[in-house]
Amino acid sequence: MNSINSINAVLARHDNDGTRLMQILRETQDALGWLAPATLTAIARGVNWPRAKVEGTAAFYSFFHTRPRGKFCVLWSDNITDRMLGNRELMAQMCEKLWLEPGHVSEDGLVSVNTTSCTGMCDQGPAVLVNYRAITRMDRQRVEQMAELIRSDTPLERWPAAWFAVADNVRRADILLGNVMAPGSALAAAMARGADATLEEMRQSNLRGRGGAGFSTCLKWEACRQAPLKEGQTRVVVCNADEGEPGTFKDRVLLAAHADLVFEGMTVAASAIGATQGFVYLRGEYRYLLEPLNAVLERRRQAKLLGKGIPGLGGVSGGFDFDIEVHLGAGAYVCGEESALIESLEGKPGRPRVRPPFPVTNGYLDQPTIVNNVETFACAALIALNGGAWFARIGTPKSTGTKILSVSGDVERPGLYEYPFGVTVQQVLDDAGANRCVQGIQVSGPSGLTLTGDEAGRRICFEDIPTAGAFMVFDCTRDMFEVARNFAHFFAHESCGFCTPCRVGTQVVARLMDKLAANRGSQYDINELFKMHRLMQGASHCGLGNTACNPVFDTLNKFKPAYEQRLNSLDFEPAFDLDAALSQARQMTGRDDAGAHLPTENTPGV
Repeated sequence: MNSINSINAVLARHDNDGTRLMQILRETQDALGWLAPATLTAIARGVNWPRAKVEGTAAFYSFFHTRPRGKFCVLWSDNITDRMLGNRELMAQMCEKLWLEPGHVSEDGLVSVNTTSCTGMCDQGPAVLVNYRAITRMDRQRVEQMAELIRSDTPLERWPAAWFAVADNVRRADILLGNVMAPGSALAAAMARGADATLEEMRQSNLRGRGGAGFSTCLKWEACRQAPLKEGQTRVVVCNADEGEPGTFKDRVLLAAHADLVFEGMTVAASAIGATQGFVYLRGEYRYLLEPLNAVLERRRQAKLLGKGIPGLGGVSGGFDFDIEVHLGAGAYVCGEESALIESLEGKPGRPRVRPPFPVTNGYLDQPTIVNNVETFACAALIALNGGAWFARIGTPKSTGTKILSVSGDVERPGLYEYPFGVTVQQVLDDAGANRCVQGIQVSGPSGLTLTGDEAGRRICFEDIPTAGAFMVFDCTRDMFEVARNFAHFFAHESCGFCTPCRVGTQVVARLMDKLAANRGSQYDINELFKMHRLMQGASHCGLGNTACNPVFDTLNKFKPAYEQRLNSLDFEPAFDLDAALSQARQMTGRDDAGAHLPTENTPGV
């Protein structure tokens, strides 16, 4: 009966609205511990959706549990930078202390220990999530203490508060990380100009999306503004804070320390395109930010900067309506893709949509929708305040403004570094303290570009190296093959399964990398990796599959000895001779001419 009451209370809070299924599932799981079959049935009945549809959403996201989990659910971040800091040894120590195998729940149901993808704490790892609350800077002493607290069933509220502290680690600030803008000032400037003039300032700024693709922000906003509305529709502003790219943590700090700037940029966008509804899609790993962000939103409502009748300049009445809601994700990297994110907002599995139509005309609930990155909205607020020409003078002509880089790995000072676009890779390395021999740099995460130390003269800008913000450094003691293998397993885990090239291809690549790691590979396997790169890049449905082989392809080309040393033989001779196997068929048909044989390298025209 208590379970039914809890479920009904959650459903009532969300008006029994199926499009809010993600939040309904999360809050129900928080109350009951896991999503039992009867729980899913009750939720399906409550939102009047088919049960299979509700279960499909629950099964898609790694942070929803359709089987019992431990009362203490411990997830170790398994990004490559956490591995470099010793996370596997620490996890093994914890499992030994708890008499537990990784991936299992203890017999008494008290605890489960497993791994998860990057938690966005790469500057202060190794990190864990305990019941989805982040704990950073794990070491052997903390593992010992944590095991004792778990064994004694001590509630998280009584764990050392210092464990849950997440540092911003801002190492170099510029216009974004160093801003002191008063809340409401950018919105007042935008309202004084009007929508047309605000869009013109955005055009003059040449602001491009900071999520990695670099699409013109002004063009996106204009397309959404011009999209026709059906009866009862509105336009929607979505902030993509699903910062799932391993090695990236800039959005975490912008939301923690500069939430007003981000929300102001969203409100400026709403005033320019005529939107009344806004969402921040916050990655599940940043759950600790949910309450602080909601507090900032409430403060802005009290200040008449959100809600009904947002006034114009000088408090003039007759403004516009716009409000923002924080929507928490549940552990799915693919939701960083804008159409998959919108699917998730609607309560569905986060699978990328077939496009066209594009979100700017048919987005959230088929309404015109803009989706921009956290950093993009922060830039938009400053442009509204200071003007497009001011912004365009910073950076390069094609890459205006600044870029925040999340620097981690083999550096003395990991953290956030904000530079005008055009900064060299070498400058970043020097500032971060990459004093040892630099072997490789992974820019823009696994889906980005792998550089060698000899390429440090290249520049961070759309004209040379575009990036979503990740900047991982590997010194000469690191094994670049193992770096690529970690990324291969990440993509295999995060594929949404929508299309065959990505669903199967990522698994094949991961298995080939494991085969090489076990010293059972051959040149044939190397050739297969190149083949998978070509196939997935051309045939995958979305960006995940198209870029999943990038780190393997780059390391194969730039660090090939790391692969070759794992081969049994550099030469490969197939154990099965297909042409010889066809000899019986040739005998039966009485043919033995060239056309009855498989072509070889010596066959003319081959």
